[in-house]
Amino acid sequence: MSVVTVGVRDLKARLSEYLRQLKQGNIIVITEHGKPVGRLYPERSTAKSAVERSKELAKAGLVEWNGKRLKRIKPPAVNRSDKLLSDIVIEMRE
Repeated sequence: MSVVTVGVRDLKARLSEYLRQLKQGNIIVITEHGKPVGRLYPERSTAKSAVERSKELAKAGLVEWNGKRLKRIKPPAVNRSDKLLSDIVIEMRE
């Protein structure tokens, strides 16, 4: 997978070529006057597992991942009351 940057005008002129690149798994970054305005991603139905996608995104430089699973974090507090957390916060602010 790689990231391809293309201007709007070029995208319109060569849409079939960029669709072919999407099918190959590339990400298309669309720019307008040199500034990114959107991204096109390959369809997920042809995509791999989450781990494989994560590795590909890391390889493309879009994310950083050391390949390890995150440790589970126990929440510092659990709301077991009938009140919403937002209501508790409002009460604490008053």
